[in-house]
Amino acid sequence: MADYLYTLETRLSPDQQKAVALVLDAAKAAGMNLYLTGGAIRDIITGFPIRDLDFTVQGNALKLQKDLERAGAVVGDADNETRSLLLTLPGGVRAEVAMARSERYDKPGKPPQMAPATIIEDLRRRDFTVNAMALSLNEGSRGLLMDPFNGVADIEAKVIRVLHNYAFLEDPSRMIRATRFTARFHWPLEERTQARYESGKENGYIEYIRSSSIGYEIEQLAYEDDPQGVLKAYEKEGWLKVLNPRWSTAKVDTASLGALMKTRQQMNDLGYAPEVAPLVLHFLTERLGDKDISDLRRAIPRKDLVEAWKDLDSNAHSLAKRLSGKEAATPSRTWQLLSSARPEMILFLAITARQQAVVQKIKNFFTKWRQVQQKIPLPEMTELRITPQMPAYPKIANDVFLLLLDGKLRSRTETLKFLKPLAPPPPPPPPPPPTKRGRGAKAAAAAPAPAVGMKTGAKGKGKVAVAAPATAAPMKSAPAAKPVVATKPAAAVKARKPIKKPGKPAKPTKRAVKGKAKASRKAKKKRK
Repeated sequence: MADYLYTLETRLSPDQQKAVALVLDAAKAAGMNLYLTGGAIRDIITGFPIRDLDFTVQGNALKLQKDLERAGAVVGDADNETRSLLLTLPGGVRAEVAMARSERYDKPGKPPQMAPATIIEDLRRRDFTVNAMALSLNEGSRGLLMDPFNGVADIEAKVIRVLHNYAFLEDPSRMIRATRFTARFHWPLEERTQARYESGKENGYIEYIRSSSIGYEIEQLAYEDDPQGVLKAYEKEGWLKVLNPRWSTAKVDTASLGALMKTRQQMNDLGYAPEVAPLVLHFLTERLGDKDISDLRRAIPRKDLVEAWKDLDSNAHSLAKRLSGKEAATPSRTWQLLSSARPEMILFLAITARQQAVVQKIKNFFTKWRQVQQKIPLPEMTELRITPQMPAYPKIANDVFLLLLDGKLRSRTETLKFLKPLAPPPPPPPPPPPTKRGRGAKAAAAAPAPAVGMKTGAKGKGKVAVAAPATAAPMKSAPAAKPVVATKPAAAVKARKPIKKPGKPAKPTKRAVKGKAKASRKAKKKRK
């Protein structure tokens, strides 16, 4: 059995994992069961990029709005009819939180009758088998995959299959969605699905499409990796005129759209993640009239996306003006300005700017100036004890980089001269070893010095005590004493008094002096 929980944790980005935890905390606090559903599960299993997260709760999702906003979520739209929220979570993660519901269509083109339902009933109302799966995020069943329509098998077979015979009649936008999926995944429609699709086209099911569905399909174009390829597929099937009667691939700024995708990849390689959806919509509708663009914007449900699209030109113009002024007079100032700007603004300006100076500064920001970072002498900084563990390290490294960028530090010698005063003082020497205290110290002090010249005896069983040579003044020679050899093991030899080292003769005592004088007087009397 596949470990879908492990797959979930490894396939989601760090920001998406945080988003899952954030929504899960809000659902727990409200006492609702939470499931990850739809396209997110499909993309996790297939390995395709996970564009957004679809959550389903068993309860009213609108009750989670305040908690999610307090956690940093931005609400793009709140639908009272479906009780769903369109969110942008911290880290730029797009998500939808919807109520588990059942739908019943009484007539084509009319909104369905909705009612709260279980998660299995919610999966039954969906469009294709590959989208009708759910992964439990609840305690006791966390990681359990619900796949009542065998969507995993269709993913393995790489086919698009509708759930039931009336899927295209009930919601004609599913025909547009089927075209989008075949263009994105390059998967064919399953045989019966293809037959129902052709029947829907011939019988004009698309005339019953709801305006909300049109807005949703326009929005989804903005998130495609190849929006121009999807647009061509729409035009071929006749769906592009459904989205807007005057829209065609001829109204697309093809060159700028291609440059957008290429530059976005370069920024991704450098660690930037610009939100390109507003830029994609801008270039897809570049040659449409103002009225048509306004109609498209009104149809899109996610209002934060619409606002970003509207403000694109004005924000880019403001950034270009700052790059042309004193605020970007030096390379270091330009670097700081672009580092603090929104990545999507830099991306848009890199494609649309007409001032050569602005274009060159953005080009240097992505190429030439980044090579200057390699000139920072990191090994020498380590020798000076300027390491990342220092609180001031980020500022020191940034200051060195900016000075190198402006040419104020021209050589390694100048750089080291700048760094030396910033080095921390050397660490203090280690403390001396602690002195012994107590009985052990007294015993060590009172222990007699070992006998000088002790040598191991025969076969190592005893020791030989050898007297040290005399250093006193020359005296009458005496026959050398033979060394005493211990006949017992060394451990059994009685302790002897330490041998005093010869030195100057000791002063005679008073008693000895008196005795010598008395003996001298007696000797004189005898001679007389």
